[in-house]
Amino acid sequence: MPIRFDTYKGCTHGCKYCFVQRNGKYDISKVQKGEGVKALMSWIQGKRTSETNWCDWNIPLHWGGVSDPFQPCERYYRMSYNALRVFAETKYPFVVSTKGRIIAEPEYLELLKKCNCVVQISMVCSSYDKLEEGAPSFEERLEIARKVAPSVKRLIVRIQPYMHEVYGEVYENLEKFKAAGAYGVIVEGMKFASKRPGLVKVAGDYTYPKALIEGDILKLKQRAHELGLALYSGENRTRELGDSLCCCGVSDLPGFKVNEYNLNHLLHGGKPAKTPQMQKTGTAMCFQSLYQNTANSRRLRGESFESEMLNVYKTKRDYVNETFGLK
Repeated sequence: MPIRFDTYKGCTHGCKYCFVQRNGKYDISKVQKGEGVKALMSWIQGKRTSETNWCDWNIPLHWGGVSDPFQPCERYYRMSYNALRVFAETKYPFVVSTKGRIIAEPEYLELLKKCNCVVQISMVCSSYDKLEEGAPSFEERLEIARKVAPSVKRLIVRIQPYMHEVYGEVYENLEKFKAAGAYGVIVEGMKFASKRPGLVKVAGDYTYPKALIEGDILKLKQRAHELGLALYSGENRTRELGDSLCCCGVSDLPGFKVNEYNLNHLLHGGKPAKTPQMQKTGTAMCFQSLYQNTANSRRLRGESFESEMLNVYKTKRDYVNETFGLK
């Protein structure tokens, strides 16, 4: 789900591993209002930019991609409550990620019941409480999950970021997640900014060797299936080990049509489906960040989403092999 929506900029959870905080572009502890109902309605009504014009259907939005929609400031700004009202009225599909307790309050649950949504709650284990001092504790998030699960299409637990050192705790917690009403879990290994013993470099990050994370995921998957949970992998190197190449837990959910024309599906999914819009010239500008130069920006204006996806797949093999763990 590549289309992100964020009602806030910044976050007060203070998670020590936060990837947004790590980039150092701004002080994320100073929370500001983000995108509001005007931007949301514009998207729902089909208005697109040069970077999103490849998408001509109601692709599920990922709400809370870089900031928690239900952090404490929501009590004052109510940006997320107002967005929920729009989602409830339009039935537009979305997946929302949170650690916040506000989502489980009665007025929010009433709106969630009217929405076409999947809720993802990030919780790994109690050992993470010291890394997430501004967020509800692990045990409190389990209680939040119990309250939210009956009101939504699916509840997914995000075991993100996962550290190998807490494998035993996570294994035992799978049963707790099932009891709390979870449909499935997403596992994604921690990405570190600096080199550490035992880690390998993948693109700009340091993370666990593929064999190590694969072993953990396969054992967790076996246990998850024993409990009746789905398991998805949130990392490109191990995506095919999950129960779907779409790691968000919605690919088989009625009313949730995700994008399958991407590198993961080209590598592991045979012949992925593409839409007529993706084949139109001028729909490739979303690839600008891969090149970041004027010559390629001009070239992309004459390409389609389909043609450029294939171009990346065929010509940027070093990038593809490293990102997807093929070397």
